[in-house]
Amino acid sequence: MPVSALQRTDDRRALSDFVRDRRSRTSPDEVGLPAGSRRRTPGLRREEVAQLAGVGVTWYTWFEQGRAIQVSADFLERVCRALRLDPAERQHLYALAQRRPPPHAAPGLPTVSPILQSLLDSLPNPAYIKTARWDVVAWNAANTALFGDYAAIPPAERNSLWLIFTEPRWRRMIPDWEGAARRVLAKFRLDHGRAGADPAFTELVEALQAASPEFRRWWPGQDVSERSEGIKRIRHDTLGLLEFAHATFTVEGAPDLRMVTYTPVPRA
Repeated sequence: MPVSALQRTDDRRALSDFVRDRRSRTSPDEVGLPAGSRRRTPGLRREEVAQLAGVGVTWYTWFEQGRAIQVSADFLERVCRALRLDPAERQHLYALAQRRPPPHAAPGLPTVSPILQSLLDSLPNPAYIKTARWDVVAWNAANTALFGDYAAIPPAERNSLWLIFTEPRWRRMIPDWEGAARRVLAKFRLDHGRAGADPAFTELVEALQAASPEFRRWWPGQDVSERSEGIKRIRHDTLGLLEFAHATFTVEGAPDLRMVTYTPVPRA
């Protein structure tokens, strides 16, 4: 890190003061986190904001400290969502961080049409829809029964790769977790390569490198895979070990969306 990156201008000090103030005003219960009894100061911790935003803790810390780093609009939008900023606060954050107004509308995840959601709901077996970045944007009741309720997961963490590498409950659900995680990483690497320099992918990788030692160790590898179907084993809390044939389909007219379906394999 060059020395210039450590120096703070008046604008950077104002940015730091603003973000720290909004972090202190955001209570854990507002974002679904336990308040705990050992908090010395009000509001969220830095690592909690980074986790909610789906960005690296170190990068977020430098941003909040007002260091001279360059951040993307996607990064700023994630911070806005994590801190529950209203439209005026969002405009102010952009003005301080990038000296320009924000996009007219906050870019969000692709929307799923009511017809597509109805199709999901009509399926008797688990199914969900994810983006090319592996953010989960829709699911059905059978999927909730198998994997848990995505609605209870903060939006910034509603990402298949993030859950597999950072969520202990998901690790317990997957027999041979290491083998499965390596195969998933090989498939994601292909999507990452197709995305080019998309900052949203870069920020996800940086966050995973900070949060998961396994991801950090395996990411420099070069294994890729395009397999979109196969057999997956899930260890359910009450139903025991289950086996599913899974397949992935691209949604016509919305190539960034993929529907993943799970069909139970009959027990012998």
